[in-house]
Amino acid sequence: MSAPPDDSSIPKTLDGIRDLYTGNLAEHGVNSKSVGWRDEATHLLRFDRLARLVNPTVPFTVNDWGCGYGAMCVDFEQRFGAAMTGFTGYDISREMLDAARAAVRTPGARFVHGSDVTEEADYTFVSGTFNVKLESTDAEWAAYVTSRLEALWAVSRRGLAFNLLTSYVDWKEPHLFYGDPRDFFDVCKRRLSKYVTLLHDTPLYEWTILVHREPGA
Repeated sequence: MSAPPDDSSIPKTLDGIRDLYTGNLAEHGVNSKSVGWRDEATHLLRFDRLARLVNPTVPFTVNDWGCGYGAMCVDFEQRFGAAMTGFTGYDISREMLDAARAAVRTPGARFVHGSDVTEEADYTFVSGTFNVKLESTDAEWAAYVTSRLEALWAVSRRGLAFNLLTSYVDWKEPHLFYGDPRDFFDVCKRRLSKYVTLLHDTPLYEWTILVHREPGA
Protein backbone atom coordinates (compact mmCIF):
# COMPACT_ATOMS: atom_id res chain seq x y z
CA MET A 1 0.00 0.00 0.00
CA SER A 2 2.86 2.35 0.82
CA ALA A 3 6.55 2.46 1.58
CA PRO A 4 7.89 1.24 4.95
CA PRO A 5 7.67 3.85 7.72
CA ASP A 6 10.50 6.37 8.01
CA ASP A 7 12.03 5.42 11.36
CA SER A 8 13.39 8.93 11.82
CA SER A 9 9.96 10.61 11.69
CA ILE A 10 7.69 8.21 13.58
CA PRO A 11 9.37 8.43 17.03
CA LYS A 12 9.04 12.22 16.98
CA THR A 13 5.36 11.87 16.06
CA LEU A 14 4.77 9.37 18.87
CA ASP A 15 6.40 11.73 21.37
CA GLY A 16 4.05 14.47 20.19
CA ILE A 17 1.02 12.19 20.49
CA ARG A 18 2.05 11.22 24.01
CA ASP A 19 2.34 14.88 25.00
CA LEU A 20 -0.99 15.72 23.33
CA TYR A 21 -2.98 13.14 25.28
CA THR A 22 -1.15 13.79 28.52
CA GLY A 23 -2.09 17.44 28.11
CA ASN A 24 -5.69 16.52 27.33
CA LEU A 25 -5.88 14.51 30.53
CA ALA A 26 -4.57 17.43 32.56
CA GLU A 27 -7.12 19.74 30.93
CA HIS A 28 -10.23 17.55 30.85
CA GLY A 29 -9.66 14.90 33.52
CA VAL A 30 -10.80 11.29 33.17
CA ASN A 31 -13.49 11.54 30.51
CA SER A 32 -14.01 11.00 26.80
CA LYS A 33 -12.64 14.40 25.76
CA SER A 34 -9.22 13.56 27.17
CA VAL A 35 -8.87 10.75 24.63
CA GLY A 36 -10.14 12.84 21.73
CA TRP A 37 -13.83 11.92 21.59
CA ARG A 38 -16.68 14.43 21.52
CA ASP A 39 -18.70 12.81 24.33
CA GLU A 40 -19.33 9.54 26.14
CA ALA A 41 -22.11 8.45 23.78
CA THR A 42 -19.84 8.45 20.72
CA HIS A 43 -17.06 6.87 22.79
CA LEU A 44 -19.35 3.96 23.67
CA LEU A 45 -20.61 3.67 20.09
CA ARG A 46 -17.05 2.93 19.00
CA PHE A 47 -16.75 0.21 21.64
CA ASP A 48 -20.02 -1.28 20.38
CA ARG A 49 -18.60 -1.70 16.89
CA LEU A 50 -15.27 -3.08 18.12
CA ALA A 51 -17.00 -5.52 20.47
CA ARG A 52 -18.60 -7.26 17.50
CA LEU A 53 -15.28 -9.05 17.07
CA VAL A 54 -15.84 -11.05 20.24
CA ASN A 55 -17.41 -14.48 20.55
CA PRO A 56 -18.37 -14.37 24.26
CA THR A 57 -19.44 -18.02 24.40
CA VAL A 58 -15.76 -18.89 24.89
CA PRO A 59 -13.65 -17.20 27.62
CA PHE A 60 -11.26 -14.67 26.16
CA THR A 61 -8.44 -12.23 26.96
CA VAL A 62 -7.87 -8.74 25.56
CA ASN A 63 -4.98 -6.51 24.55
CA ASP A 64 -5.99 -2.84 24.23
CA TRP A 65 -3.28 -0.95 22.33
CA GLY A 66 -3.55 2.73 23.19
CA CYS A 67 -5.79 2.15 26.19
CA GLY A 68 -5.90 5.68 27.60
CA TYR A 69 -7.54 5.71 31.02
CA GLY A 70 -8.98 2.20 30.62
CA ALA A 71 -12.51 2.96 29.41
CA MET A 72 -12.62 -0.11 27.17
CA CYS A 73 -11.85 -2.39 30.09
CA VAL A 74 -14.77 -0.95 32.08
CA ASP A 75 -17.12 -1.22 29.09
CA PHE A 76 -16.11 -4.78 28.22
CA GLU A 77 -16.47 -5.94 31.82
CA GLN A 78 -20.03 -4.59 31.83
CA ARG A 79 -20.70 -6.00 28.36
CA PHE A 80 -19.16 -9.47 28.68
CA GLY A 81 -18.85 -10.11 32.41
CA ALA A 82 -16.85 -13.15 33.47
CA ALA A 83 -16.28 -14.24 29.86
CA MET A 84 -13.42 -11.72 29.75
CA THR A 85 -10.76 -13.46 31.81
CA GLY A 86 -7.88 -11.04 31.26
CA PHE A 87 -7.26 -7.49 30.06
CA THR A 88 -3.96 -5.76 29.32
CA GLY A 89 -3.87 -2.11 28.31
CA TYR A 90 -0.83 -0.49 26.67
CA ASP A 91 -0.16 3.23 26.39
CA ILE A 92 2.78 5.58 25.86
CA SER A 93 1.46 8.16 28.36
CA ARG A 94 2.43 7.28 31.92
CA GLU A 95 -0.16 9.73 33.19
CA MET A 96 -2.93 7.98 31.27
CA LEU A 97 -1.83 4.67 32.73
CA ASP A 98 -1.85 6.10 36.24
CA ALA A 99 -5.42 7.27 35.60
CA ALA A 100 -6.37 3.81 34.33
CA ARG A 101 -4.94 2.07 37.38
CA ALA A 102 -6.86 4.45 39.64
CA ALA A 103 -10.16 4.14 37.73
CA VAL A 104 -10.35 0.46 36.73
CA ARG A 105 -11.36 -2.17 39.28
CA THR A 106 -11.61 -5.15 36.94
CA PRO A 107 -9.92 -8.19 38.53
CA GLY A 108 -6.74 -9.13 36.69
CA ALA A 109 -6.57 -5.96 34.58
CA ARG A 110 -3.03 -4.77 33.88
CA PHE A 111 -1.71 -1.56 32.36
CA VAL A 112 1.70 -1.49 30.68
CA HIS A 113 3.79 1.48 29.59
CA GLY A 114 5.17 1.25 26.07
CA SER A 115 4.35 0.99 22.40
CA ASP A 116 5.03 -2.74 21.98
CA VAL A 117 2.60 -5.49 22.96
CA THR A 118 4.61 -7.99 24.96
CA GLU A 119 2.11 -10.83 25.42
CA GLU A 120 -0.44 -12.66 23.30
CA ALA A 121 -4.17 -12.29 23.89
CA ASP A 122 -7.22 -13.74 22.19
CA TYR A 123 -8.31 -10.36 20.86
CA THR A 124 -6.45 -7.11 20.22
CA PHE A 125 -8.25 -3.76 19.91
CA VAL A 126 -7.09 -0.36 18.66
CA SER A 127 -9.61 2.44 19.24
CA GLY A 128 -8.66 5.90 18.02
CA THR A 129 -4.94 5.27 18.42
CA PHE A 130 -4.21 5.69 14.71
CA ASN A 131 -6.19 8.90 14.18
CA VAL A 132 -3.52 11.48 15.07
CA LYS A 133 -0.50 11.80 12.77
CA LEU A 134 0.61 15.36 13.67
CA GLU A 135 3.31 16.39 11.16
CA SER A 136 3.87 12.95 9.61
CA THR A 137 2.81 12.68 5.99
CA ASP A 138 -0.17 10.54 5.05
CA ALA A 139 2.17 8.07 3.35
CA GLU A 140 4.44 7.79 6.38
CA TRP A 141 1.53 7.30 8.73
CA ALA A 142 -0.24 4.77 6.50
CA ALA A 143 2.96 2.72 6.39
CA TYR A 144 3.29 2.96 10.17
CA VAL A 145 -0.32 1.85 10.70
CA THR A 146 0.18 -1.10 8.37
CA SER A 147 3.34 -2.21 10.15
CA ARG A 148 1.62 -1.97 13.56
CA LEU A 149 -1.37 -3.97 12.34
CA GLU A 150 0.95 -6.76 11.23
CA ALA A 151 2.76 -6.73 14.59
CA LEU A 152 -0.50 -6.71 16.55
CA TRP A 153 -1.95 -9.50 14.45
CA ALA A 154 1.04 -11.65 15.36
CA VAL A 155 0.05 -11.54 19.06
CA SER A 156 -3.71 -11.98 18.49
CA ARG A 157 -4.87 -15.58 18.79
CA ARG A 158 -8.49 -15.11 17.66
CA GLY A 159 -8.88 -11.64 16.18
CA LEU A 160 -7.99 -7.98 15.77
CA ALA A 161 -10.26 -4.92 15.51
CA PHE A 162 -9.38 -1.28 14.88
CA ASN A 163 -10.97 1.96 13.75
CA LEU A 164 -9.85 4.98 11.76
CA LEU A 165 -11.24 8.28 10.59
CA THR A 166 -12.65 7.82 7.10
CA SER A 167 -11.42 9.38 3.89
CA TYR A 168 -15.09 9.92 2.94
CA VAL A 169 -15.25 13.44 4.37
CA ASP A 170 -15.70 16.93 2.97
CA TRP A 171 -13.14 18.57 5.24
CA LYS A 172 -9.97 17.44 7.01
CA GLU A 173 -7.89 18.54 9.98
CA PRO A 174 -4.23 18.62 8.89
CA HIS A 175 -2.93 16.84 12.03
CA LEU A 176 -5.33 13.90 11.67
CA PHE A 177 -5.12 10.80 9.47
CA TYR A 178 -8.11 9.86 7.33
CA GLY A 179 -7.76 6.28 6.15
CA ASP A 180 -9.33 4.99 2.96
CA PRO A 181 -11.31 1.94 4.13
CA ARG A 182 -10.71 0.22 0.80
CA ASP A 183 -6.94 0.38 1.30
CA PHE A 184 -7.02 -1.03 4.80
CA PHE A 185 -9.56 -3.72 3.93
CA ASP A 186 -7.09 -4.79 1.23
CA VAL A 187 -4.18 -4.76 3.71
CA CYS A 188 -6.10 -6.95 6.15
CA LYS A 189 -7.38 -9.31 3.47
CA ARG A 190 -4.00 -9.78 1.79
CA ARG A 191 -1.65 -9.71 4.80
CA LEU A 192 -3.66 -10.87 7.81
CA SER A 193 -6.66 -13.12 7.20
CA LYS A 194 -9.37 -14.21 4.78
CA TYR A 195 -12.02 -13.29 7.34
CA VAL A 196 -12.36 -9.50 7.32
CA THR A 197 -15.43 -7.35 8.05
CA LEU A 198 -15.66 -3.62 7.29
CA LEU A 199 -18.22 -1.58 9.28
CA HIS A 200 -18.98 1.89 7.98
CA ASP A 201 -22.48 2.26 9.37
CA THR A 202 -22.56 4.97 12.03
CA PRO A 203 -23.09 8.75 11.88
CA LEU A 204 -19.44 9.14 12.86
CA TYR A 205 -16.89 9.99 10.19
CA GLU A 206 -14.97 6.78 10.68
CA TRP A 207 -14.99 3.06 10.04
CA THR A 208 -14.14 -0.14 11.92
CA ILE A 209 -12.51 -3.30 10.64
CA LEU A 210 -12.82 -6.71 12.32
CA VAL A 211 -10.32 -9.45 11.46
CA HIS A 212 -10.87 -13.05 12.57
CA ARG A 213 -8.47 -15.96 12.29
CA GLU A 214 -11.40 -18.33 11.77
CA PRO A 215 -15.09 -17.64 11.13
CA GLY A 216 -16.86 -16.83 14.39
CA ALA A 217 -13.68 -17.29 16.45
